[in-house]
Amino acid sequence: MFLIDDIVFSPLKGLIWLSEKINDMVEREMSDEGLIKERLMELQLRFELDAIDEETYMRQEKELLERLNAIHGDEG
Repeated sequence: MFLIDDIVFSPLKGLIWLSEKINDMVEREMSDEGLIKERLMELQLRFELDAIDEETYMRQEKELLERLNAIHGDEG
């Protein structure tokens, strides 16, 4: 009976494991201060090279700065 359960539920267990790993990666990326600062620099460069407009720049900069503030708020 347990062998049949393992066979039937193994795809579900695999999906659960995969979703947990994806969630861990997203959480790490959202809280990596160095990565956020790197993205801020890339964003500024794209704006200076006229690859994006000012509205896009301001919106994305605001989002990144909010993430940085959230990290610093969580630390202390």
